[in-house]
Amino acid sequence: MKNSRALVMLAIAVLAGLAAVVFASRWLMQTSSSAITPIAVAAGDVNLGEPLNAGLIRTVNWPTGSVPPGAFTDPKALEGRVVRTSLGRGEPVIESKLAPIGTKGGLSAVIGEGNRAITVRVNDVVGVAGFALPGNYVDVIVNTQEPGKADQQSISKIVLEKILVLAVAQQVNRDDTAPKVVNAVTLEVSPVQAEKLDLARSVGTLSLVLRNQIDKATLPTVGATKFTLLGTSAAVPASAPAALPVQPAKVRYAARPAVKRDCVGVLSGVLGSVECF
Repeated sequence: MKNSRALVMLAIAVLAGLAAVVFASRWLMQTSSSAITPIAVAAGDVNLGEPLNAGLIRTVNWPTGSVPPGAFTDPKALEGRVVRTSLGRGEPVIESKLAPIGTKGGLSAVIGEGNRAITVRVNDVVGVAGFALPGNYVDVIVNTQEPGKADQQSISKIVLEKILVLAVAQQVNRDDTAPKVVNAVTLEVSPVQAEKLDLARSVGTLSLVLRNQIDKATLPTVGATKFTLLGTSAAVPASAPAALPVQPAKVRYAARPAVKRDCVGVLSGVLGSVECF
């Protein structure tokens, strides 16, 4: 009798344990499913300006509390969208990294609103020895003849500051840090800056100065000339020779002509004379 009661109690305990395990596992599954959200991430490396398609996107489960703002839960909504920045494998695709809807792929997709892209020819030295890479910022220096000077001396002057490099040659990838020797650099400028840059390259030679990416300060300069470079003052034009003192004019006196008078001869004895009146 006692053995049968023990078996019954054991069976009840086993059933209760199994029920607890079933309920606990079901609760954990429901809790875990509500704590994650499927979002779209890059299936591989995506280059700047490249349009997205089904082969470049996959869905992964992401903790609901840490889903990035602007993330997409439906990969179909990303079909044909163009990325404005390069994406790495597994990186979430968010709205701020995409060009506006309807934008076609290519370099034009990454130009900021209201800005323009202009390409300038450089060499390995002017192009900051290949370190002016996409995503970096540069200042533009023009070397030309100083206007309004009789001696036409050369001057170097910074004409544009903090200009974004969009591409070097045909390369727009901003993740590469290896220097590249190229012969052309594409810069992002405003319409006014585009006019200044076009004029600068027509009146002189251009050089690029690499600057810190987070440095936003602008420093006005007066330009460098041959005299400021050597620390000498500008040549003073030769003064005109001193004027000679003015000599007083000499007064010339002319003899007055003799007054014509009437004369008669007077004879007195043997003596004679002439009398005029």
